[in-house]
Amino acid sequence: MKKLLINARYFLAPLLILASLFGVIAGGPWVWTGVFLLGLGVIIDTLTTKQTPGAGFDENGDTNGIVPLLNGTMYGMLAVFALIQLALAWRIWQYVGNVPIGTTEILGLTVQNGITGSQLVGATMSSGIFAGIGIIYGHELAHTKGFSFVIARWMMALSGKAHFCYAHVYNHHLELGHQDDPATAPRGRNIYAHYPLSGLGQSKFLFMMEKQRLERIGVNFLSWQNRWIRGYFMALPTVLLFWFVGGWIGMLCLAGLWLISNFELEVLNYLEHYGLIREKGQPIDYRHSWDNSTAFTSWFFIEIGRQGDHHDRGETHFWELEEVGAPNCGRGYFTLFAMLLVPPVFHTYMKKQLAKWDEEMASEGELKIAAQMNKQAGYV
Repeated sequence: MKKLLINARYFLAPLLILASLFGVIAGGPWVWTGVFLLGLGVIIDTLTTKQTPGAGFDENGDTNGIVPLLNGTMYGMLAVFALIQLALAWRIWQYVGNVPIGTTEILGLTVQNGITGSQLVGATMSSGIFAGIGIIYGHELAHTKGFSFVIARWMMALSGKAHFCYAHVYNHHLELGHQDDPATAPRGRNIYAHYPLSGLGQSKFLFMMEKQRLERIGVNFLSWQNRWIRGYFMALPTVLLFWFVGGWIGMLCLAGLWLISNFELEVLNYLEHYGLIREKGQPIDYRHSWDNSTAFTSWFFIEIGRQGDHHDRGETHFWELEEVGAPNCGRGYFTLFAMLLVPPVFHTYMKKQLAKWDEEMASEGELKIAAQMNKQAGYV
């Protein structure tokens, strides 16, 4: 029973994702469920700053994580995110078809039939917000091999980001804290500038990686063996679905869904290493990642905030990650998300955190780079 309760914390995100899905299906004002839950998450995360340990191990040294349960949940989320897109596509079809507002029954539940324009906006926003949460599962499975990695690719393809799985493992995990890593945000850069730069940079990395790999084995770049091309073809079913149900309106909704979900991916990239510095060729240390272990953030984001240990042991399951003394800015991801939407607020807060990092953790070489970056960023 104790282990079951420990594992129950990691069902926070799946339950809220399902709530958002049911909101889109229920229709009416319920389509805004995902937006409401995001706002509620910011409030709860801001009020609960207590740091929490991971699932850890029992007295026998065995993991407290129930592996089949947690792995099964991650695999199952692929189907849930596909259902979110199907539910939104159904609502788009109703809007384009001018289905009259009324009621109907689905599996014994009374739901609103038809949808207004404003409600379609709410459904798209809610779907995008919680489809974006799928990134945490795609990220976790991207650090595995075989079947699990394929699931990760399909999960990320639902947001047009299948290239992330390779770029994250073979670029970010080797180059973080350096300008050669597009996912690391330098000091002074705001999230709105980082969003396109990081996304395009990661795609370019896999493009170049595949170009060089295929040249070595004598295969034409325009080949099905090209994992960069194949990743975008994996997103084609989603594109065709939204075009089929809604034409250009469907494409507009899909663009909104992808814009929001991809923004959330880049927010996580941004927060995990913002402003931290590593000299080229030097080992990656705990100090090169921001840890984030407030209770709500840890449980909702399945310990993705334990970046210090994660970058040291990339293939370690999230429920086994531990506190390693990495720098911690003391606020959860939901709170920081709200702050970074207003760049001056975020930079005012992080300037103090980075000054502390410079003073207590930076190497001599990193301090020289930091002085230059602080000057460029206006961090005096």
